[in-house]
Amino acid sequence: MTTPAVRASHGSRIPEAVHRRRWAILGVLMLSLLIVVLDNSILNVAIKTISTPAPTGLGATQSQIEWAINAYTLVFAGLLFTAGLIGDRLGRKKVLLGGLVVFGIGSALAAESGTPGELITFRALMALGAAFVMPATLAVLMNVFEREEQPKAIGIWAGGVGLAIAIGPITGGALLDHFWWGSVFLINVPIVIIALALMVWLVPDSRDPKPGRLDPIGVVLSVVGLVLLVYGIIKGGELADFTDPTVLATIVAGLVVLAAFVVFEKRSDHPSLDVTYFKNKVFSAAMAAIALVFFALMGVTFFSVFYTQSVRGYSPFQSGLLMLPLAAAQMIFAPRARLLVDRFGNKATTTAGLLLIAATLAAFAGFEADTPIWVLEVVFFLMGTGMAHIMTPTSVVIMQALPREKAGSASALSNTFRQVGGALGIAVLGSVLSTSYRTGIEGNLGQLPAGLRDTAGESIEATLGIAEKLGPRGDALVGSANDAFLHAMHITALCGTGVALIGALVVALFLPGKPPTPQEGKREQELVVAAE
Repeated sequence: MTTPAVRASHGSRIPEAVHRRRWAILGVLMLSLLIVVLDNSILNVAIKTISTPAPTGLGATQSQIEWAINAYTLVFAGLLFTAGLIGDRLGRKKVLLGGLVVFGIGSALAAESGTPGELITFRALMALGAAFVMPATLAVLMNVFEREEQPKAIGIWAGGVGLAIAIGPITGGALLDHFWWGSVFLINVPIVIIALALMVWLVPDSRDPKPGRLDPIGVVLSVVGLVLLVYGIIKGGELADFTDPTVLATIVAGLVVLAAFVVFEKRSDHPSLDVTYFKNKVFSAAMAAIALVFFALMGVTFFSVFYTQSVRGYSPFQSGLLMLPLAAAQMIFAPRARLLVDRFGNKATTTAGLLLIAATLAAFAGFEADTPIWVLEVVFFLMGTGMAHIMTPTSVVIMQALPREKAGSASALSNTFRQVGGALGIAVLGSVLSTSYRTGIEGNLGQLPAGLRDTAGESIEATLGIAEKLGPRGDALVGSANDAFLHAMHITALCGTGVALIGALVVALFLPGKPPTPQEGKREQELVVAAE
């Protein structure tokens, strides 16, 4: 614990009253973070239910499900940096409160959605609120903890993500077992109300004394570019044809707009994304690690829900329980990852984490319909362990690379890359899954009427829905659907493995190794002096 005398000697700018209640403040920030992360982890369990025809679900296709997830992640990622700047300018507490209110309203509306289109729209509204919550939580954290306590606080903060991953699927599964699918969104509302009350009471306000100017043109270019790129990728997966002129034109247009965004930001005197940060190889490598690990993990999470529920036959609640080892590993290891960093350095810790992620993704390529479930549990635990040893070290590197006054910008940048990586992971790996599944199942749909063949080939849920309507005649179709999905899952898992290995190579090359101890540093200095 840092004493007032020590803090005074370090020239602390944190008021004593704020310092005393810093851990309570961290608890409130984690509750706010919990809501934002909880929503996505709850939705993962509800994917199958929402894709089921009415009245049980909305009858959403796989591409509509991808959009229900990506409408959130794209709006979230596109607005994070601007939200960070607005927090730096207006005050992080005000922005946190406003973001939570918008997120709560969006959640209530999403719960009452009557069509997949409405759900996608209200998910985007929820993302608008979440974009103002996420960067502000980490920015407030950096302004209530001294630098020497920041790694520990960030580790606990990262552990909160693991807690949300644990609570989300179990809560979502329990709600789906007893209530309609909209309850997975309505549950956010009371949590938002509690978080608002605690925040008004405990959390201090802070802002950047020299905030940057807003960059609306940059924001529009980044959001438009990402939406076009992701739309093209998802459409290619839906058609199982990436050479389709519409698909190619949309993907190219997205890349052109994103290139224009980078050029505009380089020339702007008030960029929303300061590209000069990326001249620092360590900073760039940490960002790449975050983006790549979420690219791989979000894609795998997407298909693992269909594997456990559609192929293995588990209920949403049971599927949520199966995710517990992943969350438990994050909660156990995220706050302790700094100890490994202190001993082995950022490079060794993060590289090992990414190699472990790659190994667990490769394990999915060997899963079959009768693989012992304990094997899946071990793989999930190792996956959470790897993630914990990536997120904490890279978050510390990123947050300490910029001045404390720019904490909102650093946090927003980190989360932008996380969300963009996740959105592209769902789009790219979801499209690989969709294309592979359609290719695998098409040869078994010949007995269906022409009008049903396209629908049946969209996803395993669509095929199983038609097989159920056919009665005993559809039994053979169920076996074919499972076989086609498992083959598609194996291909998708291997693609995710390749992405994780690329991430491991990047951090092994560019992240710093173990810093010298004071004794080693002194010895090296003595040798230099002696040589001179």
